[in-house]
Amino acid sequence: MVLGPDEVAALADYPALIGALEEAFRGDCVAPQRAHHRMAVPGGSDATLLLMPAWSPGRYVGVKVASVFPDNGAKGLAAVQSVYLLSSGETGRLLATIDGAELTSRRTAAASALAARRLARADASRLLIVGTGEIARRVAAAHAAVRPICTVAVWGRDRGRAVALADELARDGFAARATDDLEAAVAEADIVSCGTLSRVPLIQGAWLRPGTHLDLIGAFTPEMRETDDAAVRRASVFVDTGAALEEAGDLVQPMRAGAIGRDHVRADLADLAAGRHPGRCREDEITLFKSVGASLEDLAGATLCYERARARGRN
Repeated sequence: MVLGPDEVAALADYPALIGALEEAFRGDCVAPQRAHHRMAVPGGSDATLLLMPAWSPGRYVGVKVASVFPDNGAKGLAAVQSVYLLSSGETGRLLATIDGAELTSRRTAAASALAARRLARADASRLLIVGTGEIARRVAAAHAAVRPICTVAVWGRDRGRAVALADELARDGFAARATDDLEAAVAEADIVSCGTLSRVPLIQGAWLRPGTHLDLIGAFTPEMRETDDAAVRRASVFVDTGAALEEAGDLVQPMRAGAIGRDHVRADLADLAAGRHPGRCREDEITLFKSVGASLEDLAGATLCYERARARGRN
């Protein structure tokens, strides 16, 4: 079975995908540490090759082969290119080849929404999207599946792309606009979702008002970051998995500087999904969710797509 991007989008709607991720984080999925390789690109920024395996014993085994080329935006291409291979957990027989880019974008946004269901205020309706890449196109719909999102502001270094994304979101039914004033937009937002490849802080802790939820999707290496130390210090910090403590510059750099310790992280998504941590405890609490991606999320999304496709008669 081969599932292209349009089929993945149709099969993995956000309510179903968020539920599949929650079940996976509660379950017995095995997710070894991913292989992470830096690749030189002559005349350009270094690229990254990722191999992300996971399996559910006796059910499914899968691996995503992904690459991240930071300069692709200037070439009109997505930074992330990938493919997912889903096999039987009983025999190893290949069951499906699935478009990895669509799967990755959707499961990443869905993981943020799963976290927001525990961490954002129940009445959160104002979303700020920082960044204009592929993931930025997904987060509004994902968060709207768990919170009453109605207004969306978009900030990007390229104003033209920010305007284009705001127009796209407006066509999807959101009251969306591009903004040039990042500080003011942060101060107005209930949820701030960042999906960039920035190596310098974009969000300042001093800008955050009580009750804000900060969703950090980009900055997946120790050299990258989207927030300053003050933002991390002020927030109750949660992560998708423990790998964020080793890979995410938003945490690695403040720890190196002594601004926070490892114990500053309250819980991970497995703890939140299983109810071992309640998530947000106060209305005025600033919460921060840092994700670097987890292979069990890919497996959960791939399994959802495969089983739904089979149920609809695909072979």
